[in-house]
Amino acid sequence: MAIILAIETSSELASCALFDSAAGNQASARESAGVRTHSQSVLPMVQELLREAGIALADCDAIAFGAGPGSFTGVRTACGVAQGLAFGAGLPVLPLVTLEAMAEACRARSGADHVLAVLDARMNEVYWAQYRHVGGAWEAVSAPALCAPQAVAPLALPEGAALAACGNGFTAYPDAFAGQAFAAGALADILPHARALALLGARALADGRAMPADAAQPIYLRNKVAYTSAERQALNAAAPGAGAR
Repeated sequence: MAIILAIETSSELASCALFDSAAGNQASARESAGVRTHSQSVLPMVQELLREAGIALADCDAIAFGAGPGSFTGVRTACGVAQGLAFGAGLPVLPLVTLEAMAEACRARSGADHVLAVLDARMNEVYWAQYRHVGGAWEAVSAPALCAPQAVAPLALPEGAALAACGNGFTAYPDAFAGQAFAAGALADILPHARALALLGARALADGRAMPADAAQPIYLRNKVAYTSAERQALNAAAPGAGAR
């Protein structure tokens, strides 16, 4: 039995969720759009979830959060809020991969055991990873990476298997994925969400992956988070379709 509070702010969607295994495999959740408001919206959502469940934060077994990859500010926000709450309540934390949470959400909707998650990283790049669901858990076939959208290259699947794709990277860079078989039918509205993180967090806690709050760190795949004006102009000039603008 486990109660997991989850926090996710790595994209334009901020969300919180509360999972209680005693109540079945469902998580209650709240979400708020608008990247500028994440730091202000998270704590009220957490308080609302706990109040509705009739429990205190200290009644939770762990706090899961989307550690990245994702927005530099967003993953720092989730990590900082999770650490602050965990310190105050004496709880461990569970840093989880945002792309795996997308795979979890994709499987819940499509039933797929093989998932390609592609998240818009801005600057004409995407974060992506390929997963397969084995024995009730996710295994990374291609580890999370950062690259140009046209460089996304999922590995071949076993005979008879089908790959489901998800993430806003497909709508952010449609020209780069045009004609790619794996992009057909992509569930482009799937973003990292605390509901999926809460479910993944229950499994991670059972596997002994919880850690002290001060040991948690965001996952950064991009070494450089700011570009000069000249570098931005060069990136824009190299973007697909730039010549047509």
